[in-house]
Amino acid sequence: MELRHMRYFAVLAEELHFGRAAERLHMAQPPLSQRIRDLERELGVRLFDRTRHRVQLTEAGALLLEHVRPVLAGVDTAREAMRRIRPGEAGVLRVGVPPDTGPTVLRTLTAGFADRVPDVLIDLHELTTDEQLARLREGELDAGVVRHPSDTVGLESGPVARRELGVVLRADHAAAAGGGTVRLRDLDGAPLVIFPRAMAPRLYDHMLTICRDEGFLPGSIRHARNPNFVHGLVLAGRGIHLNEAPATPLIDGLVWRPLERDTLAWLTSVVWVPSRHNEAIASFAEAVSESLAEAGHHIADTASGG
Repeated sequence: MELRHMRYFAVLAEELHFGRAAERLHMAQPPLSQRIRDLERELGVRLFDRTRHRVQLTEAGALLLEHVRPVLAGVDTAREAMRRIRPGEAGVLRVGVPPDTGPTVLRTLTAGFADRVPDVLIDLHELTTDEQLARLREGELDAGVVRHPSDTVGLESGPVARRELGVVLRADHAAAAGGGTVRLRDLDGAPLVIFPRAMAPRLYDHMLTICRDEGFLPGSIRHARNPNFVHGLVLAGRGIHLNEAPATPLIDGLVWRPLERDTLAWLTSVVWVPSRHNEAIASFAEAVSESLAEAGHHIADTASGG
């Protein structure tokens, strides 16, 4: 017995009128009559008594209705459950962002998403690139904001935003003198403060390879992920740090200088599982692109203003 035939039967059993039942089912009356006759032939029983003036359930029809109703209810419940687990359909979009995402980016991102999809709440999770990729594949996130290069096999990605990196130094560091650009080779031998490799292994290796190719071999490497701790280590003379221009002034004793060559940059994009893509994820990707672009303009203005 086909599911659609069960539904035709149930609607007719409720209406007891072929015209009204056909209207509810958005079909013509003759095809409905034919489907009911096909069902009766399949089951070998008469389900309805028909006269010119009325339609009534037979005893067999009443018994079938008792069995069909819970089946159809279960199918409807399952469909609703599947609909609600699609990203944003349950009213919440679960997304990941890098731990060092700045306040300005978060503010613009959440506001931009709310403007596009006002009936969906954005549920932000502070996660590293590799943590986001793992949770996306496990179905625990709907979308993530990750940095490249990264292992995005099997995932789709939105537009990539590029933000050039410079170096955070103590103000009395020789490379900070003059306020101009810094060559990576002039940092050769200096200790480097960088995020732990486990956060984004491919990006970590990529950055160290570029540093080596540009003539900068760190004398030692210290790992830190909290911006305050990073800046504390630099201020204490424990290393230099590679990052984009700060959105807000650094603490006294620290300066940021752009690199002479644009070989290092944060390459960031939104990623998601292809089969789960929908309007909510598309709106999130647009909001991320907008927030990163706006933050980039603000950073550029701050850096050019000293």
